[in-house]
Amino acid sequence: MTIRNTSGSFLLATAFMATIVTASNILVQYPINGWLTWGAFSYPVTFLVTDLINRKVGVQGARRVVYVGFATAVMASLLLATPRIAAASGSAFLVGQLLDVTVFNHLRHFSWWKAPVISSTLASILDTVLFFSIAFAGTNVPWVNLAVGDFGIKMLMALTLLVPFRAMMNIIRPQPELV
Repeated sequence: MTIRNTSGSFLLATAFMATIVTASNILVQYPINGWLTWGAFSYPVTFLVTDLINRKVGVQGARRVVYVGFATAVMASLLLATPRIAAASGSAFLVGQLLDVTVFNHLRHFSWWKAPVISSTLASILDTVLFFSIAFAGTNVPWVNLAVGDFGIKMLMALTLLVPFRAMMNIIRPQPELV
């Protein structure tokens, strides 16, 4: 599939993705009440970005956003977060996002809400387990509590982000070859 007339969408999506992941890598270092981090509120927006670009240009374009967003975010995170956070984030991000893109693509033709909810849920499970175990296992950080709290917020955010996803469906129309 050729991706046409999407360079603006691609650049905007990758810039937004890199910004969200970098901010989340900083915010995850600040716990709230010992069971949650601020990153739980920002990170789920990454799934909205990949789901919207997947809807607009398809799975190949969404994967390109993931790869470029990954590289950019990891480089920025190395400067703004600890190396362990950057490594955990990069690993979890890449695996989780690619799972989200694949699942979303398989479910895209069902009810409008199924693809984003199911793909975000599965990707969030994988992302959360990978990130928190790599970033905090073997430290004094109560990472299991943080992972459970963050996952709960990710699910709440996934449901909340259905509102902008639905609204954007009228603006972001799939390319003709995807219909």
